[in-house]
Amino acid sequence: MKKFIDENFLLQTETAKNLYHEFAEKMPIFDYHCHLPVKDLAEDVCYENIGQAWLDGDHYKWRLMRSNGIPEKFCTGDATDFEKFEKWAETVPIAIRNPLYHWTHLELQRYFNIDTILSPKTCKEIYYQCSTLLQSPDFSVKNLLLKMNVNLICTTDDPIDSLEHHKKLKEDGYKVKVIPTFRPDKAMAIENTTSYVSYISKLSDISGIEIKNFSSLIEALDVRHKFFHSMGCRIADHGILTFWVEPYTSGEIERITANILSGNDFTQGEALKFKSALLYECAKLNFNRGWVQQFHIGPFRNTNTRLFNKLGPDIGCDAIGDTIFGSKLVKFLDSLDQSGELTKTIFYNINPRDNELIASIIGSFQDAIYPGKMQFGPSWWFLDQIDGITKQINTISNLGLLSRFIGMTTDSRSFLSYPRHEYFRRILCNMIGSEVENGEIPNDMELLRKTIENICYNNAVDYFKML
Repeated sequence: MKKFIDENFLLQTETAKNLYHEFAEKMPIFDYHCHLPVKDLAEDVCYENIGQAWLDGDHYKWRLMRSNGIPEKFCTGDATDFEKFEKWAETVPIAIRNPLYHWTHLELQRYFNIDTILSPKTCKEIYYQCSTLLQSPDFSVKNLLLKMNVNLICTTDDPIDSLEHHKKLKEDGYKVKVIPTFRPDKAMAIENTTSYVSYISKLSDISGIEIKNFSSLIEALDVRHKFFHSMGCRIADHGILTFWVEPYTSGEIERITANILSGNDFTQGEALKFKSALLYECAKLNFNRGWVQQFHIGPFRNTNTRLFNKLGPDIGCDAIGDTIFGSKLVKFLDSLDQSGELTKTIFYNINPRDNELIASIIGSFQDAIYPGKMQFGPSWWFLDQIDGITKQINTISNLGLLSRFIGMTTDSRSFLSYPRHEYFRRILCNMIGSEVENGEIPNDMELLRKTIENICYNNAVDYFKML
């Protein structure tokens, strides 16, 4: 019987096997978007056990556990780490065909050399075997990244972050380059006026700018943008439901912003004008410093009010959104293109319905400044599985240049998530290998080598220019 997740996992042809083992497998990892806790990395934390390493903060697993009828106590509650791990082990056999079934066993193999299938019967043995290893210095979080041949990661950071942990990592001479990413979402989150005014107060303090209107808000963000740049940052990231492109005048925006900062009520139309102006000005900042900007588009966030009120955000209650944004995206890109301020840009969509929409729109804004300047980003969140990755690769191939694609990211909070890059690379090699054997792609190993190595690593290095 064929072993589960053997060396040729997902590789269905001889050519696919050769492409993966000869080329893709050897390439380092350039993880240009993740949510790893930098503080843990700077302190080189050793986890006490696999339950802590796997289940603390992992909303992917919490969703499946809830779907399996597991009480919240064992997801985000006060159960012990072992009790939570037991409930995950109880859920895993029910998760066949879900990507977490593959990820779970890839992580057991790649980090811990365990090829036993996780189940209630094997739970205790695997828990103690992994936990013993995790408590050793060789399995500290810094060493977990080194084990996976990671060269660079880009974390996700708020403009008011001091970046002290990034500074410490640099001073310590850590082999993996850890770069901050500027994510100003909270500067746009005006829906809760009390929280927003409190956030702006913190932004004002750390920037040294008294924020009293729109101009001073942009000045404060620019101060922090400049500081992030001094710390090696070259990427901005924006998590948005849609693009905002309402027409406005500078006078209107100054008045609206002053009103918001005073804690007064505002209309929906005023909110759209404010967000339109702020998103556009942030894009100009990104262009002025030669940064890449990323847009994560479309999720419905915090859909379960009961759990949000109890637990807060990022607890597994987000969903694929269905907002229509195509005409707004065209207008947003065209306005920046007309003013000559459109920087390198990556788009991630949450709804697979929008694959061809985004890929076709960004193709209209490519130019000679940089090959592959506009990127249809890797499959994200609900789409980073075999079907979603396959569709994303096909979309780029059909409507753009796959050979210019900058490859995969983890988009993860877990230090054990790096086999996701392997997962992507195996799917990529299997697709190309199958088409070579079908006579759809030339059997030119030099061409194929360059294509695979570039997508897995080299294109990202060239695109971001941070190594």
